[in-house]
Amino acid sequence: MNETTTPELNSDDLATELSLRPTTFAQYIGQDKVKEQMQIFIQAAKQREEALDHVLLFGPPGLGKTTMAFVIANELGVNIRQTSGPAIEKAGDLVAILNELEPGDVLFIDEIHRLPMNVEEVLYSAMEDFYIDIMLGSGDGSRSVHLDLPPFTLVGATTRAGMLSNPLRARFGISAHMEYYDTTSLEEIVKRTADIFDTEIIPSGAHEIALRSRGTPRIANRLLKRVRDYAQIKGNGSIDRDITDAALKILDVDSEGLDVTDQKILRTMIDLYNGGPVGLSTIAVAIAEDPETLEDMYEPYLVQQGFIIRTKQGRKVTEKAYTHLGIAHQGELL
Repeated sequence: MNETTTPELNSDDLATELSLRPTTFAQYIGQDKVKEQMQIFIQAAKQREEALDHVLLFGPPGLGKTTMAFVIANELGVNIRQTSGPAIEKAGDLVAILNELEPGDVLFIDEIHRLPMNVEEVLYSAMEDFYIDIMLGSGDGSRSVHLDLPPFTLVGATTRAGMLSNPLRARFGISAHMEYYDTTSLEEIVKRTADIFDTEIIPSGAHEIALRSRGTPRIANRLLKRVRDYAQIKGNGSIDRDITDAALKILDVDSEGLDVTDQKILRTMIDLYNGGPVGLSTIAVAIAEDPETLEDMYEPYLVQQGFIIRTKQGRKVTEKAYTHLGIAHQGELL
């Protein structure tokens, strides 16, 4: 399978991520519900010799949406073209990409919620009827050109499904919610990655890394690489629970997987705003972070793990957060 990639990562990080990426559903660990559904849809499309219906993958960052898109293309036996919403600045950029597709190919657009509106509007007819109408020239000399496209599958990925317009969302025949991974699945991923790295890892070490990976394979692999470094320099190269614990203390990743920014969010809410309620933008200003980053990267896990809750008045810290941070509190908490 050939692929055209627009790299979002650089050099070593991109190479490592590609080397760890499974290429089939059999290799893909976790997301069992999504895999089961996609296998059925792909098999049916292949039997009918049709392009797979358009697929929307949504969920928090790092859960394998890009990997899933590549697996879908590989299981279909077609080429994949990868780009991202911010990279398509004008309609002509999209037309150039669509014009290169072969029948049945997959077009993967990451961060599809960030497509410019004029580009999105061109995409409507391409997705629904496999054609585009474009204007050439300007003024009195302008003319409309009709361009037929081969049947293709658009796979869109987003961390913010709520930001998709209704017309765009309605054109996806398949919507798949990528969920946080359980500890067992993350342990399997850590062991698989360690095997690829030719690194010895004890089950207790894999378990500890999995526990602190925030339900996210990307984080699990990143932590494993850093623990591997620590084991190489401070130990005998083997990763066990003690080595993992020592390495993650250096990285300021605590027993619940909270890093420095997570802890800063909670402590800021407690110290400056008495635990809330407080608005997301206010928190962002207080810790000098981008609100969108907080909402996409940090808040989902803190909410899922019960450290904060979202109310109509704003975000509030829970009793669990006070207990975890070892901070005494007064009054009634959730």
